Amino acid sequence: MGVLAVRTGTLPTSDAQPELSDEALVKLAKRGRTEPFSELVRRHQHAVYSLSLRYMKDPALAEDMAQEAFLKGFRLLKGFRGDCKFSTWMYRVTSSVCLTELARRGKRGEVPLDKAPQPARDAEAGDGEMAEIVRHCVTRLPERYATIVTMYYLNQAPYEEIAAAMEIPVGTLKTWMFRARKELRGLVEEELGGADHA
Repeated sequence: MGVLAVRTGTLPTSDAQPELSDEALVKLAKRGRTEPFSELVRRHQHAVYSLSLRYMKDPALAEDMAQEAFLKGFRLLKGFRGDCKFSTWMYRVTSSVCLTELARRGKRGEVPLDKAPQPARDAEAGDGEMAEIVRHCVTRLPERYATIVTMYYLNQAPYEEIAAAMEIPVGTLKTWMFRARKELRGLVEEELGGADHA
């Protein structure tokens, strides 16, 4: 589409419209202009790549996910209402892209078990089968729950950072986390029950 060269070393480096805010660039990009979005990519490439790397733990995969995140962002831009910062919105898009890829790789057995989010940070690590079940169950959670669980356990992000990214109060995040853990526990027990009766 001629919009992106999103590899971390080859992103657009032009100073196109440096005086414009992200919000102004988004408005221009929504009108079908590709240059403003290329400038947004240039501004936020490092943050998106860094977040992708925290999820994927591999530089090459992180670059792929960063590119996919920006491509998805470009496709979804018309639906961006502007009720949060563009950077926050891209944080969500990037998290979604990475979670989807991790789930896909998990189903194909391509994600090392030590990268799977665990139900409790201080819980003793289970055997390989339990880790596989937990990872699979995380992918079955509602998107917002899967996102916060993954950010907290996989990325070791503090509550304050997660709440800021999701644009919710820390108290709301704690409520969501409680519900996510409860739902995850139920899913794991369901999987274990099914395995017992297989």
